[in-house]
Amino acid sequence: MTSTNTAGKKPKVAVIVTEYRFNSHADVILGRLLGHYGYSPRIEVVSLYTDQVPDNDMSREEARKKGIPIYPTIAEAITEPHNKDGIDGVIIIGEHGDYPVNEKKQKQYPRFRLLNEVLQTLSDLQRNVPVFSDKHLSYDFREAVLLYERLKQQEIPFMGGSSIPFVEQVPSYDPGLLRQVKEILVVSFSIGIEAYGYHGLEVLQSLAEQRESDETGVRSINARMGESVWEAADRQEWPEDLMLEALRTYPDVSLEKLREKEPAPVLFEIDYEDGTKGYVVHFLELVQQWGFAFRTVEGTTAAARCNSELERPFGHFETFTRLIEEFILTRKPPFPMERTLMTTGMIDLAMESLYLGKRLETPELSIHYGKGNGRDTCQAGREEGKDGR
Repeated sequence: MTSTNTAGKKPKVAVIVTEYRFNSHADVILGRLLGHYGYSPRIEVVSLYTDQVPDNDMSREEARKKGIPIYPTIAEAITEPHNKDGIDGVIIIGEHGDYPVNEKKQKQYPRFRLLNEVLQTLSDLQRNVPVFSDKHLSYDFREAVLLYERLKQQEIPFMGGSSIPFVEQVPSYDPGLLRQVKEILVVSFSIGIEAYGYHGLEVLQSLAEQRESDETGVRSINARMGESVWEAADRQEWPEDLMLEALRTYPDVSLEKLREKEPAPVLFEIDYEDGTKGYVVHFLELVQQWGFAFRTVEGTTAAARCNSELERPFGHFETFTRLIEEFILTRKPPFPMERTLMTTGMIDLAMESLYLGKRLETPELSIHYGKGNGRDTCQAGREEGKDGR
C-alpha cells in the first residue's frame, strides 16, 4: 500500500457527503475547507461526491465557483482527480439527508456504504491515505465492526467521532482527577435522542479514557425514558447530585421545578467492565449545550459545561475542522479509533435498550485499548457468539 504527499503543495482530498445544504455538517466542515467563514484551509478539496441533492442544495453552485468536479460515484471521486499523483486523503460527512428511520428511532444514514466504498476503492488502488468519517460508523454496530476490521486490515489511518469533546470546557478543573474517576454523568439535549445522545456518549467516553488504567470495555447498558428516570433517581439508582452539579455550570438554567420542566428525560446507564459508572441524562428542552460532572473514588467532584457555539458559523466546527486537517497532514488521529468503535456500539445498544425497555448485557463491547493509537490492542467481541443480539 502506498501514500503520497507532494512537498510544497497542499494535500489533495476527496470529500464524500450525504448532502450539502445550509447548516448541514457539510456546510460547516466542507464550507470551511472551501475557504468560507474566514477559514484558511491547509488542504485542497479536489473532488466531491454527494449522495443526495436536496432542493436547497449548495454543492453544485459551490463546486462551480471553485472549479471542483462532482462525480457520480465514490470510486470516481477518489480515482479520477489527478490520476498521476492521486489524492492524499478522504473526508466523509455522512450527516443530514433524507434517509429512513427504523423502529428503534435510528436514522439509517449510509455511513457503512460510504466508508466501505471508499475502502474498496483505496484497496483497488493499493493506497492507504488517511480517512475521516463524521460521527459514528453506522447505526448498526455489526456493520461498524466490519468497517473497523477492514480499516485495520488495510492499515488505513482513521479518525471519526464528534466535535463536542474538543470544545472549551468551563469552568476549568483538574483533569488529573479523572485518573481515579468512579462516576461520570453527562448532560445532553434535543428531541433527536440518537443524533445528540451520541455526542453525549462521545463526551462520556473521552472523559472515561483518562482513567489510570486502559479501557477494558462496557459490561451492560440500560436506557430509560420519562417518569421512570425520576423514579430511579428517588431510589438512588443514578447520581442526581452529579446532574445538579453539572447543571449549575449553565448560567441561564434554573433548577427550580426541574422535574416539572422536564417530565420525560432519557437516561443512558453505562456499566464499564472495571466498575466505572457512566450516565447520560438527555433533556428535551432544558439546555442547549452538553455538560458533565464526575466523582473520584475518594469522593472529590468536578463539573464543567462544553461551551459549543449556538449561532452560525458554529466556531466549535472550526476547531474540529483544524483537527481533521491536522490528521490528514500528519496521518495521526487525535485519539484511538477504538473510541469511535466503542461509542458506535454504545449508541446502537442504548437505542435498542430504550426500544426493548430492558437492560442489555454487552459482551460485544468488550473493547480493550490504550491511551495511544491502540490499533493492535483492541478486542472487539464478535467471535465466539459475542454478537450479543
